[in-house]
This record gives sequence, C-alpha cells and structure tokens, in this order.
Amino acid sequence: MEKIDYKKQLNAFYHAKIGKPTVVIVPKMNFIMIDGKGDPNTSQEYIDAMQTLYPVAYTIKFTCKNKYGKDFGVMPLEGLWWSDNMEDFINGNKKNWQWTAMIMQPAFVTEDMFKEAVLQVKEKKTLKSIDKIRYASYDEGRSAQVMYVGPYSDEGPTILELHKFIKEQGGELDENNKHHHEIYLGDPRRADPSKLKTIIRQPY
Repeated sequence: MEKIDYKKQLNAFYHAKIGKPTVVIVPKMNFIMIDGKGDPNTSQEYIDAMQTLYPVAYTIKFTCKNKYGKDFGVMPLEGLWWSDNMEDFINGNKKNWQWTAMIMQPAFVTEDMFKEAVLQVKEKKTLKSIDKIRYASYDEGRSAQVMYVGPYSDEGPTILELHKFIKEQGGELDENNKHHHEIYLGDPRRADPSKLKTIIRQPY
C-alpha cells in the first residue's frame, strides 16, 4: 500500500521561501478543528486541544489504512489566530488571542469517518476537548505566505514584513474575517527553538 504524502502533493501550500513572501491561491480544504482563546504557552485550553486533535487525527489515519486501504501521513498542526486588535500579534499580547487549532484531512475523509473516529477515541480516553472538536472546510483563497525559522516568540518582525508585502501588492488586511495563519513544520518539544520552521500566512 502506497503511503500518500500530502505535504508533497500540496507543496505550494506546505512549503515557502525563507524571508521571501509570495502570493498563493489556497484551495478549499477540510480540517478537524478546535476553537479557543488565550496564550498558547500558558492556556490549559490550548493544551487540551492538542491532546484531543492528535488522537483523533491518528485514529482517522489508521481507520483509512485498515478499513479503506488508503494510507497517508498525518498533516502538520496549523493555527488560525485573531484578536479584536490586530496589533496584539505584533506586540505579543497573547492573552487576547483567539485561535482555531486544526489538522488538514484528505478529501476522501468524510464527516461520518470523522464522527466514527471521535467515538473510537471516546471509548479509549477521557479528553476535555473531545466535545469541542469539529470537522469543517476552510476556503482561504488569495494569501501571502513566508517561511519563518526561529522561536515563535520572535515572529513579530516577519509578520510585519508580510503585512508590508501585502500592502505592496495592493491588498488590505481584514481584521474581522481574514485570520493570521501559521503552519508548524517542527516539533517544539524536540527541535532547537532557533531551528523551528513555521509557514506564516495571511489571506487578504
């Protein structure tokens, strides 16, 4: 059975140039998602979300492999971030951040398959966020993105440069509907913070 690598198949959206923003048109994709609020470094709600997303994602993966004959690598963690004031991202005022933590699902994964996976996880584990998880599409469309390498706490200048690039393209930021998007390609539990790779994306 061939294992599908969606990061390669969707290379334009899961790879970016370091320090060089580009424009991409992101297609509609399906995700498992959990919404929350607060500093991801200190929020128990964020920890609970992580402890729920991954078991469900891996249950979907192994169900697809064993029941449907389709194997694929679990996609990286992604986050949508927003606030009533966009300056909170630049100033690092994380307590006011709202977020959606999510993991992309292949097109053949249906909502019924997701619900089946949630039931399987519930039978094995007691997870605080299991009733918050949802399956939904996200249609991001035109966006600017860039690869950032380094600790998450030092992203500010790169975000500013991305916003500047968008304005140079004639675009405008929509603080209400177009959420700051990050794709985490490294594992902060294992990697040197200075080597963590993050795609920073901003639709406009």
